[in-house]
Amino acid sequence: MRRLLDALREDLGLTGTKEGCGEGECGACTVLLDGAVVDACLVPVCQVDGADVRTVEGLAQDGRMDPLQEAFLVHGGAQCGICTPGMLMAGRAFIDGGAEASDGAIREAIAGNLCRCTGYTKIIDAIAAAALAEPQTGSQEANQ
Repeated sequence: MRRLLDALREDLGLTGTKEGCGEGECGACTVLLDGAVVDACLVPVCQVDGADVRTVEGLAQDGRMDPLQEAFLVHGGAQCGICTPGMLMAGRAFIDGGAEASDGAIREAIAGNLCRCTGYTKIIDAIAAAALAEPQTGSQEANQ
């Protein structure tokens, strides 16, 4: 089976999406598929025909970082960089979903993403700050 992860990295050169475990356990390969969080290492590329696939490379718009990317920088949410793309995508889906930015809700939203560097506090702080700074619309389309 050809995986979405392989097509993104090898065919399209979108190497921001990382391969961690290759088994859907770590979240390093998290992308948004029609707005839903998925592990690209588990998705057959044949199943994404006609779908909207958003990777970490798609966060920045018009040469400006996404507010969530900026918050990760300000709050120290990025350390070694292996989990960062997946955390950003899970965080972006959380913010776009319009949920209240409580510690518990953010922890639940990133539960499928593992980080061995930060202890999650700085990541949660960054997602909370970005969520509070953005208007809550419930969809990415309204944010663009």
